[in-house]
Amino acid sequence: MDLPRAAAVAARLDFVPQSPSTNAELRAAAEGAPHLTVLLTDHQTAGRGRLDRTWITPPGSALAISVLLRELPADPAARGWVPLIAGLAMADAVGAQLPAHEVGVKWPNDVLVDERKICGILAEATPDAVIVGSGVNTAMTAAQLPVPTATSFAALGAVADADRLVADYVSGLDTWITALAADPASARVHDAVTARCLTIGRQVRVELPGGGELRGLAIRLDADGRLVVEADGAEHPVSAGDVVHVRPI
Repeated sequence: MDLPRAAAVAARLDFVPQSPSTNAELRAAAEGAPHLTVLLTDHQTAGRGRLDRTWITPPGSALAISVLLRELPADPAARGWVPLIAGLAMADAVGAQLPAHEVGVKWPNDVLVDERKICGILAEATPDAVIVGSGVNTAMTAAQLPVPTATSFAALGAVADADRLVADYVSGLDTWITALAADPASARVHDAVTARCLTIGRQVRVELPGGGELRGLAIRLDADGRLVVEADGAEHPVSAGDVVHVRPI
């Protein structure tokens, strides 16, 4: 795969024809690798998503992209924003190629096009870095989509420019991680993520890690990037959970 624009943005870019998991491969090769090292494939055979879900796609139908981030906020608490800014960067990259569609982020980092998922993101910490993995449905046909709530460039009648997509995503990720590292309390980061977050203002059902459930109105993101849900007259900050948009605005 020819990726000259992406190669110009990344510190190092490696395309492999097949990978069990680009996150796992990049983690294994991370020692000595610079900030913005990128590993990608269009045939991932044993990928892992949030909540240990598997992510496997037909060859050539999707891009799996992993990026190594080293220039992180000194305060570990601020690193909770990393998945959020990754979602922002990917939504911007996807939206640039699908201008006629509504593109945004379902908290914390699923990228949706017209309310259907086109990309999932998983950020994993190492002792001295964060690896951000994303899977974008590019050439996947409507029949190949795993669930009715998924979509792809092809299903939308579009042809993804993979080089532009990766370049725009990595460039955006670099911009926002730099801003976050410079000022973990940056209103610029908070406002940009909020503007792309389709969950704000929606009635939601949050399936909590412990097995419980929270239903209410998603009203904002707090200073730590948590989703604040108003339910039963109280505000509940959610740091982790599977969010379902219950109904349109």
